[in-house]
Amino acid sequence: MKVYDGIMQGLNEAIAYNEGKIKARTKTMSVAPIPDFGAAEIKSIRNSLGMTQVLFAGFMGVSAKTVEAWEAGRNMPDGPARRILAMVKLDPALPQKLNIVAK
Repeated sequence: MKVYDGIMQGLNEAIAYNEGKIKARTKTMSVAPIPDFGAAEIKSIRNSLGMTQVLFAGFMGVSAKTVEAWEAGRNMPDGPARRILAMVKLDPALPQKLNIVAK
């Protein structure tokens, strides 16, 4: 399709939508809930990655004290950190695949 034809198609669809002749296209997606992680599970994930607390903190983008507090149960990770934990629990090779951690 040429650029002009694509633009004209889009304009015609916009007019048809505005006149109620067609409905907007939608995509149905869902997002898995973010799981909670307890202190023992966080430590287990870190150990399965073969990382020290300092290295794991660098990977997660937090301080080593934060990782220590998570593993002691004094603090719990927030949403983004919990999502990353869920991702590396499913795929422990993810840090290397994304070139975040090198062995």
